[in-house]
Amino acid sequence: MTTKELINIEIEKLSEDELKKVYGVVRSLAESKGNERRPSFMSRLKCIQIEAPEDFATNLTLYVSGEKRVQRRDRRRYRPTVRISL
Repeated sequence: MTTKELINIEIEKLSEDELKKVYGVVRSLAESKGNERRPSFMSRLKCIQIEAPEDFATNLTLYVSGEKRVQRRDRRRYRPTVRISL
C-alpha cells in the first residue's frame, strides 16, 4: 500500500471535527511548501568574487588574447580567476 492509501484509511476513521483539524494541518503544510524561495538571480550575482589586477575590466581583451600578462610577486605567472560561491 502507498502512503496515500494508508492516510485515506486512517482519515475514514476520523470524526468531522478531527477532519477539520487535519485539513488545517495539511493546508498549512501546503502553504509553507510554496513559501520556500530560491535565492534571486541578483543575490547570486553578489556572491561572485573576481581576483584580478585593478585594470582587468579596462584591459579585458588584452588579458584574454594574452597580449597583457600579470606577474605575481613571486615571479610566477598569474591568471585572473573568478570565484562563485552559491
